[in-house]
Amino acid sequence: MPQPYADSRAPRLTTLLFAFVSSSTAFSPSWLLPRNRIAPLEKRTEQIVIPAPINVGPSQYWEGNDGPWSSFPIQVGSFHTDVRVFPSTAGYVTWVIDQDSGCPSGYVSNCIESRGHAIQPNQSLTYIGNSRFDIGIEQNLGLDADGDAFFDDVILGWPGAGVTPRVNHTTLFATVAPYYWIGGFGLRPTPANFTTQTSPQPSFMEQLRTTNQTPSVSYGYTAGNQYRLNKVFGSLVLGGYDQNRFQPTNLTHAFYGDISRDLLVNVQSITTDKGSPSNLLPDGSITMFLDSTVPMIYLPESACKAFEQAFGLTFDDNSNRYLVNSTLHTTLQQTNPSVTFTIGNQTTGGDTVEIVLPYGAFDLEIGFPQVANQTNYFPLARAANDTQYTLGRTFFQEAYVIVDYDRSNFTVAPCIWDNNKVNVADIKTILDPAYEKLLSGGNSSSGISAGAIAGIVVGVVALILIIVVALFLVRRKKQIKQKRVAELEAKEAGGIGKEGSIDTSSDSNRPKISQPIGGELGGDGAIHEADPTTRSLPQELGSQLQDPSKHGFSEMDGGEAYGTGKGWAQEMEGADHPIYEMPGSDVHELPVPINTNDYKPPRPPAQQ
Repeated sequence: MPQPYADSRAPRLTTLLFAFVSSSTAFSPSWLLPRNRIAPLEKRTEQIVIPAPINVGPSQYWEGNDGPWSSFPIQVGSFHTDVRVFPSTAGYVTWVIDQDSGCPSGYVSNCIESRGHAIQPNQSLTYIGNSRFDIGIEQNLGLDADGDAFFDDVILGWPGAGVTPRVNHTTLFATVAPYYWIGGFGLRPTPANFTTQTSPQPSFMEQLRTTNQTPSVSYGYTAGNQYRLNKVFGSLVLGGYDQNRFQPTNLTHAFYGDISRDLLVNVQSITTDKGSPSNLLPDGSITMFLDSTVPMIYLPESACKAFEQAFGLTFDDNSNRYLVNSTLHTTLQQTNPSVTFTIGNQTTGGDTVEIVLPYGAFDLEIGFPQVANQTNYFPLARAANDTQYTLGRTFFQEAYVIVDYDRSNFTVAPCIWDNNKVNVADIKTILDPAYEKLLSGGNSSSGISAGAIAGIVVGVVALILIIVVALFLVRRKKQIKQKRVAELEAKEAGGIGKEGSIDTSSDSNRPKISQPIGGELGGDGAIHEADPTTRSLPQELGSQLQDPSKHGFSEMDGGEAYGTGKGWAQEMEGADHPIYEMPGSDVHELPVPINTNDYKPPRPPAQQ
């Protein structure tokens, strides 16, 4: 059976990785932070509230035209119209009774109230109409009904009952089908598909989970009955189960592959302790569908005949029911036969569970419009084929069913009839696997600890820094290389030919800003700063005007125009004759003329 999680509220570790992602500095090393900030590496925790299971209180009404059955209250629409419904283990939508068409003239005078309070859905301010569709239930039994599909808000429970679960814009149907005298509340989380909608519409159960109002899409349910402990109302728990309502078993069933008949069980035998024959399933084991939507138990014809013989039943063709007259009713009450259903995972043998139904479970009444007058009937129906083998609401009076849609399994257990327990709920939680993973992930051997996650984060930060530094170095190296290439290109653009001469054919296009070409006193063809051809500048030791196309054109020339701009000054040489710097007595340095008028004798040296 599904394993409970005893505490409905539990702490959750917020992983360090999440904190790193949500804040760029949450777990950065201190050297990545501004100096006035402190970023201690510590485990951050926060509390997460896991929603508790919803224990849906019964309406405390016994109703239905084929019961009596314990119903449950919901509120529909903006005006919170009270409606009473029966839980449906096969349904996935909620359906209510349409007041305008569900209670026409000729029906009983208290029809609106008798049908769980029929309503006018389109009077709600939050009503959104859709179209008319089949509800999509009991199709295999030939009992599918249609109705006006619509969307509206639904609240579980009576008004003023405290905090009650609420789902907005959920799928509902307004129907008039007489064999669903009371509306239904679908417990399956299957979405509804409409041709008028572009996407599937989520079920009520799924919306409860996505709005964090239940811990899972699971439930525990029993129909209750009037013949035990002075009447015991039904029990419905969403997201868990009531441990005080059943005897634990070791038997868990896997879902059947057909999602429309997922709750299939192997009924190995049906027997009775009184009457003959005692074997009420003469052809052997069959698979049966657990379906609280309908009251009947659908069995093969051979089994129905065995019931007829053992209990003296007679089938009424007009009502399609096994009606029980007053004489037979009295006899059956006195003998009080019980019927035992033996259920297992296998067709024979293995672990089994026995669900025992006393005659009180079959002692029901049927009324208008199935029959003109209220009368007793035995809730047994003849199945046309094996797809109709069904354990209806009658069976749920003695069976407690726990269904876990997250894990695709379910449990069928016998109910407990201890007055000290059935009146005090002991609710246990069935957690969604996501919650279980969250709670156990920090301690599980397969999970990643908080310390490991912190190490991963620091490693990621270090890796990012290494990548950034590497990119920076590569980029800088590339820039240096580009600069060197530019310098070489600039030198080449200076006009130096292969033979070292200066190409004067493009003098007019030369720039007026000097560019280095290999040295401070670079060789031939140097272009120097400020060489306008229209300006005469004094030479330091220049002799004759020089041809810039010749060698020996150096820094002291300045590249400066002289005179007409055709001659260039040299440092120590002329154009035709070499000029030596200080070659002995051949060429002397020019003396500086002395102005005798300004002459002053030198001062004597200072006295020591």
